[in-house]
Amino acid sequence: MPPQDAVLTSVDIEPENQRLAKQAYREAGLGSFRTRMISGPALEVLPRLTDGAYDMVFCDAVKQEYPEYLTAALRLLRPGGVVAFDNALWHHRVADPAVRDPVTEAIRDVHRMIADDERLVPLLIPVGDGLLCAVKTG
Repeated sequence: MPPQDAVLTSVDIEPENQRLAKQAYREAGLGSFRTRMISGPALEVLPRLTDGAYDMVFCDAVKQEYPEYLTAALRLLRPGGVVAFDNALWHHRVADPAVRDPVTEAIRDVHRMIADDERLVPLLIPVGDGLLCAVKTG
């Protein structure tokens, strides 16, 4: 059970996605006081969010921006918080060294950044198109 003061913050550039999210939150019994919808590109919004105030950052947006999202997530997360990236296998392209397009390279970069960061404990979950998670230890 989440704390009574927990707030789910969602950043999305698409108004229709936000409308559907609000509807889903309502249907799930989350009042508007428990959700915050911010419209705009992630790289413009994330710098305005409070350092160390989040338990989880879930990334599923512009894949070429994944490395920048990780940098922002590390600033935003509390110790023990989790960052997660959707599409971490990118249609099996990430594992194929012959694939060198910018999107695949950006996803590979975030894999390397997480693996190389001593503050993070990584986990790659091979479900769907892959979910790359990491716990921030400090």
